Parts: sequence; structure tokens; C-alpha cells
Amino acid sequence: MQGRTGWAMTYLTKGGLIVKVAKGQYRITEQGRDFLQRFPSVISTRDLKTIPGWEQAWGTNKDAVAEQGDDEVLDATASPIELIESGNALLRNELAADLLKNILAQSPTFFEHLVLDVLLAMGYGGSRESAAAHLGRAGDEGIDGRVNQDALGLDQVMVQAKRYAPDRPIDRQTVQAFIGSLAGQGVTKGILITTSYFNDNALEFVRRGSNTKVVLVDGRHLVDLMLRYHIGVRVTRTVDILELDQNYFEDE
Repeated sequence: MQGRTGWAMTYLTKGGLIVKVAKGQYRITEQGRDFLQRFPSVISTRDLKTIPGWEQAWGTNKDAVAEQGDDEVLDATASPIELIESGNALLRNELAADLLKNILAQSPTFFEHLVLDVLLAMGYGGSRESAAAHLGRAGDEGIDGRVNQDALGLDQVMVQAKRYAPDRPIDRQTVQAFIGSLAGQGVTKGILITTSYFNDNALEFVRRGSNTKVVLVDGRHLVDLMLRYHIGVRVTRTVDILELDQNYFEDE
């Protein structure tokens, strides 16, 4: 399903008002029947936002949802460019949630390779094969891969990937153990990437600093990087936005 119909079904599914039972087939839920009694004529985005868990279902917080604004107000006051940007933000939100869901459905090994693909796309040196050659090696102390900070491999960065449920935080002990693993490998730089998040103790431990430089990447940041560098996603449509070329009409 495309266009407005597809988005309507997505919104209703996110709100728990319908469930998908087969390709192109949906069934109304008990919550949906109750909601329909409350709003028998028209259901707006503002109405859907009253559903408990709406922000969590979209993988956003209340501030992010508020920034998107209400569709009814936006349609009346926004410029065409603002409407395009708002629609694109909604698409990215939906895609980000789908990305995280699909990552969690894969194996830990898949996630480790995904992390390496993201880092290599960001410009770290080496290849996926050479970076992944470190996986599973005896004595690796939990290191899941290595990438080169420079093209010649003069400075290496160790990588650890933690495919955790979104509500399972990474604590200080896990970060501290990773730093210990870096020391055991004789490396001073590392990247710890997770699908969940880092608790305050873990963040504070890294902020205090040490001789080892560690970068923490949580699930939200990881998904942002995947979208930016087109890992696990593809472009399905591009739009050219044209404006008047005033110089063409000026007198010579």
C-alpha cells in the first residue's frame, strides 16, 4: 500500500488500533473498537497522540513527537518545503524503528558484521574481511573486530558490539571490562556499540577519561549512522525541488 492509505494503516497499527494478519490484511482490535466509538467520524494525528505508548511505539520521545506538530495545523500553516521536511521526518522515524527491530531479530554475529560495515562506510580503513578476521579468535578478550583509523593501518581501533534489548542498559562494569580488553591487546582506542543504551555510571566513567580513548554508540546513534551512510536501507525515491532562476530573466 502506498501514499495516504499506507500511512493511515501504519499510524493505526502503531496506535494498537489494528493488527496486520496477512499481506494487505488488517484486523481491528478491541482498543480500536473503543477508539472508533470515541471518534466515529474523523481520526486525526492529534487524537492518536492521546493513546498511551504512542511515543514509544514510534521509537521517539515526547519532545520529538511534539516537534513534528499536528497534521491539521501543519497543513494549514506550513510552506510546501516544510511539508516535505515534516513528511521526511516521519518516514525516517518509521524506518529507524524498523531498522532496530530487524537488527534485534538477527544473530549476534550478523550484528557484529553490521557494526563493521557502518564503521567502514564512515571512512575507517581496511575491509570488512580484514576487520572481521578478528572475530572469534582465541584470546580476543571479547573484542569483536578491528578497524584502521588510517588507510595505512598505523593506528588500530578495536570494536565491541553488544546486541541487547532496548531496555537492557550497558553498565560501567561492561565498559570497564572493554577498556581492560583494549589494554590486553595493546590498543588505546576503542568503539563500543550497542542496540540499547548506556546508563549514567557508564557515561560518567568514560567522561572522566583515561589513557584509553573509548567512544560509546547507543542504539539511537547507531540507527542514525545507518541512515546517514545507507547501511541496511536503500533509496526508493528522490525529489528535485526547483526554484526560479532569476539570473536567466535578467537583462544582459
